[in-house]
Amino acid sequence: MIGFLLRRLGQALLLLLIVSVIGFAILHLAPGGPLSQFAAGGDMTQADLDRIAEQLGLNRPLPVQYAEWLWRMLSGDWGRSYRDQQPVLHIIASHIGATLELMLTSTLLAMLLGAWVGILGAIKRYSIFDSLATIGAMIALSIPTFWFGLVIIYVFSVGLGWLPAGNRYTVGDGSFLNQLHHLIGPCIVLALVSTAVWSRYMRSSMLDVINQDYVRTARAKGVPERSILLRHVLRNALLPMITITGLHVPTLLSGALVTETVFTWPGMGRLFLDSISYRDYPVVMGILMFSAMLVLLGSLIADLLYGVADPRIAGSH
Repeated sequence: MIGFLLRRLGQALLLLLIVSVIGFAILHLAPGGPLSQFAAGGDMTQADLDRIAEQLGLNRPLPVQYAEWLWRMLSGDWGRSYRDQQPVLHIIASHIGATLELMLTSTLLAMLLGAWVGILGAIKRYSIFDSLATIGAMIALSIPTFWFGLVIIYVFSVGLGWLPAGNRYTVGDGSFLNQLHHLIGPCIVLALVSTAVWSRYMRSSMLDVINQDYVRTARAKGVPERSILLRHVLRNALLPMITITGLHVPTLLSGALVTETVFTWPGMGRLFLDSISYRDYPVVMGILMFSAMLVLLGSLIADLLYGVADPRIAGSH
């Protein structure tokens, strides 16, 4: 297991290096740049722009800029925002809580709903419930996230007045119930696609296990159906779900980016879009690297849980 962890750690570091090179190159080779934002901000002369470029190191060759940025990252200094001059780590720390709150809540909701719909669909295969679940999953996968978010706001916020239209809490009321009230809308939107995907995988996985020889043998021995489902079928059917859940983190992050923008949720997704618009490269690179670390961590946790659920796999590691 230690060798497996070391191999995965080495692969993760290599992937982070590749992500940083590609991300840095795309940002700095794209049209426009931080100087265009400074130039649009007021009475800037060319001498002022040259001085700013010198201070920010933007006039140096790109490989030199990347090497300096990488060295600062490894030293624990993720740079300062061009926009408000605050440390990048401080800015990310002030937004990560909102994003994790939204992601964890929607993931928990999607896992519970997806597992329930998938298990019931497999047990009641080809029933009315199974057909409705299949149609619902296809519709959910076809709906754009931003459109569904706008529908939720129009129906439940503007029309019925049941849910807030945006933000994490009402100004002056930061109570738990108020925050929970604001969380319902974006959580439903972000969990929609995950629920559809996971319910389909869960149903397929359950059907594969139900048809195995050892399940038929258990039935032939008179083991109660409830015991077969809980002790023999469900545990093995959950194995693919663990991997899928871990690999679904990138989808959740991209979904959070759209959902946070629609609901003006003060998380990292909204911060990323704002930073891209302002050409705030240090913040964009910081969020990119942090997201990559989160994705790799999710994948590693999925592999470890896979080994816990199935000791044969742990042994092969």
